[in-house]
Amino acid sequence: MKESLAKDALPNVHVRAEVLVQALPHMQRYDQEIVVIKYGGHAMGDRAAAEDFAEDIVLLEQSGLKPIVVHGGGPQIGRMLGRLGIESEFRGGLRVTDEATVEVVEMVLAGSINKQIVGWISAEGGRAIGLCGKDGNMVRARKATRTVLDPESQTEQEIDLGLVGEPEHVERGVLDAVLKAELIPVLAPVAFGADGQTYNVNADTFAGAIAGALRAKRLLLLTDVPGVLDKDKKLITDLTLEDCRRLIADGTITGGMIPKIETCIYALEQGVEAVVILDGKVSHAVLLELFTDHGAGTLIRRT
Repeated sequence: MKESLAKDALPNVHVRAEVLVQALPHMQRYDQEIVVIKYGGHAMGDRAAAEDFAEDIVLLEQSGLKPIVVHGGGPQIGRMLGRLGIESEFRGGLRVTDEATVEVVEMVLAGSINKQIVGWISAEGGRAIGLCGKDGNMVRARKATRTVLDPESQTEQEIDLGLVGEPEHVERGVLDAVLKAELIPVLAPVAFGADGQTYNVNADTFAGAIAGALRAKRLLLLTDVPGVLDKDKKLITDLTLEDCRRLIADGTITGGMIPKIETCIYALEQGVEAVVILDGKVSHAVLLELFTDHGAGTLIRRT
């Protein structure tokens, strides 16, 4: 027998019903689809925000989606390097990684952060498994190359980033098996090279490679800004590939947003339907983006 509802409870029930009505079409659209979520070190925020994120991931899986979490950890790596007295150097927006640094990177990313996120998801009732690119030869990396403009000669010069890598190949069979077992993969962006060398891979780039290899329905890049901003610092809600290239060329997109956009372009060209850059500090940002009409960041499509 249904329980009777007090009159003052009816408005809340109606609100919940309306939310479900709005969310249902979106749930149906993403049913059994792969969604890759890059969870940045800056977006991790405090414990409450982390628990909200974990709750979102569990709800996605329970709603019929196949979420894959790729996490960063730049601030956490920086703090650990500081404790150990290892100085950090950045070139072209990426951390120069020597042998001592890559050991710390792997310890923090594939160790403490990875298992912490697995724990948060487990606490919310999910079944997560923590992996890195090394496991099952999931991701093979090659040494990353970057060039910068020399201010004196005005020529492009290659910079050596040490043991910083970029994905060369993704073996999707490992992830297919994990998803078939109805587990939620939580991936740390550390990978082997063909020579067995360990490489530190940018988490955005790693997530883009995973999403592209699995032809994900969506790639969500959670960061610490609302999305892509115009020159007046206002959010741009929708972009195409052509728009992205134009905004980089005219200087609207600058700094650390450029490599994120480059990852978006790569993922879309590999078959991902759409990519979203959004603020991971917003409560339940993932659900707002996927299960509401208005979304929560900048949506990027091919056309």
